[in-house]
Amino acid sequence: MARIVFDLDGTLIDSAPDVQGIANTLLAGTGARPLSLPETRRFMGEGVAVFVDRMIASRELDPSLRDGLLTRFLALYEGAVELTCPYPGAAEMLRQLAAEGHQLGLCTNKPVAPARAVLRHLDMEAPFAAIVGGDTLACRKPDPAPLRATFDQLGPDGPKVYVGDSETDAETALRADVPFLLFTEGYRKGKGGLSCRAAFSNFAELPQLLTAFA
Repeated sequence: MARIVFDLDGTLIDSAPDVQGIANTLLAGTGARPLSLPETRRFMGEGVAVFVDRMIASRELDPSLRDGLLTRFLALYEGAVELTCPYPGAAEMLRQLAAEGHQLGLCTNKPVAPARAVLRHLDMEAPFAAIVGGDTLACRKPDPAPLRATFDQLGPDGPKVYVGDSETDAETALRADVPFLLFTEGYRKGKGGLSCRAAFSNFAELPQLLTAFA
């Protein structure tokens, strides 16, 4: 059996509509034009602080607004779950892998409280034996430390596999020296150039890909 760690946003769930809602609530208070959904997806993946920085830069807002916008964003984040949905087959795939005896972990740049909140809302929390968020350690992906910490929580036994959707995830896996499987339907910025062991577009394909590691 394998130790399999997943990214969250853009890999298991499409949370961009909820994140867009938070961003546009904040931008409305500044008089700036709202973010589109494609912009929101491009800004995601490296944590809330980076998202807010990109939002500020894109709307040429006063940098002095950053701390206040970041604080308000985090305050709204845990409750922003209503527009988020799993990618087709993701929840079923997690339950199948856990039932087969694989150890499952989650390594995300989303803070832990919002990550757990959305997983509970979608009934997807139970399969995970370890959850490491963007505020668990003093660093975030692509630093390899959060991914290594997630595997450490899963114990010492079984081959390691990391499943993600983005350039950040690919770099994290490379730096952690862990095989990477790429979900192609997420928030990847470009369409090529990512190092991965295999790529897939449908979660029904993943269990077969994992037989190479189990």
